[in-house]
Amino acid sequence: MSITKADLINHLNQKLGIPKKDCNLILECFFNEISEALARGEEVKLPGLGNFSTSYKNSRPGRNPKTGEKFQIKARNVVSFKAGKKLKEQL
Repeated sequence: MSITKADLINHLNQKLGIPKKDCNLILECFFNEISEALARGEEVKLPGLGNFSTSYKNSRPGRNPKTGEKFQIKARNVVSFKAGKKLKEQL
């Protein structure tokens, strides 16, 4: 099972009694702030959950497993997540 954005909006609505429209706005602002911080190269630390960070991956050779065709994987920035201590303990 996965939790969707709609599930989060419903949970906030029920828990806090805030209208769904406002819950959606809160989540949008929260996600946008995380995205913008990562785009600036900053680390995002959420106590009790974990840390989001970006790293640069160099270009490297790759292969399509279905066809065996070789190609070059482009250099890019990637987002990584490291679970915090409290989250690890819950799992």
